[in-house]
Amino acid sequence: MHTSDSIIIIPTYNEKENIEKIIRAIFSLEKPFHILVIDDGSPDHTADIVKGLMADEFRGRLFIEERQGKLGLGTAYIKGFKWALERDYQYIFEMDADFSHDPKDVPRLYAACADEGYDVAIGSRYVSGVNVVNWPIGRVLMSYFASKYVRLVTGFKVHDTTAGFKCYKRRVLETIELDKIRFKGYAFQIEMKFTAYKIGFRIKEVPVIFVNRQEGVSKMNGGIFGEAFFGVMRLRLDGWTRKYPKIKD
Repeated sequence: MHTSDSIIIIPTYNEKENIEKIIRAIFSLEKPFHILVIDDGSPDHTADIVKGLMADEFRGRLFIEERQGKLGLGTAYIKGFKWALERDYQYIFEMDADFSHDPKDVPRLYAACADEGYDVAIGSRYVSGVNVVNWPIGRVLMSYFASKYVRLVTGFKVHDTTAGFKCYKRRVLETIELDKIRFKGYAFQIEMKFTAYKIGFRIKEVPVIFVNRQEGVSKMNGGIFGEAFFGVMRLRLDGWTRKYPKIKD
């Protein structure tokens, strides 16, 4: 059994072109990380590729949870968080399968939490300008101004509020009431960060370069952005009225 204090959660739906490559890239890093794939019944047999790697090479380091159908990004991560908390992982990551998040940046997020003492590390596209490669300009503007909008409405000071590349210390996910997280799509990323911020956890944005996927199909759609737009207003109201959990000593 290979041991690690860290687990990287990767949700998948039809990622056969990328999944083996991203797994091998993570496992080639100097520090040992474990990987949990949450697959939503991919008809392209993404899960079969993962299970083959588990059996042949990466037993004890690579894990998979399979779900029936597309149930939403947020619910995939919540399932992964609970899975990780049932085990002894101290650092729990969110990461995409399509190489938009560079595996070489994983140790930098880990260091922000493990060495610098932050509770949440965000791989941020916007903390030092606009660091996005190969995205259509409309998509860049939508993402950038979405984060500006979140900051304006909520008063939340994080530059990249919609980022999906993150490291959490275990105590963050133990404190956040995961069953009360409401959003399933794009707004899930905002809600998790905002909740951690309102509780009082220390957050660091680590500058990264985001590269648009080269293979496979994007899962983004207008409904996801709509959820985020209106969800931010609900988060602002929550910030005034909700009683958030206390950080345990």
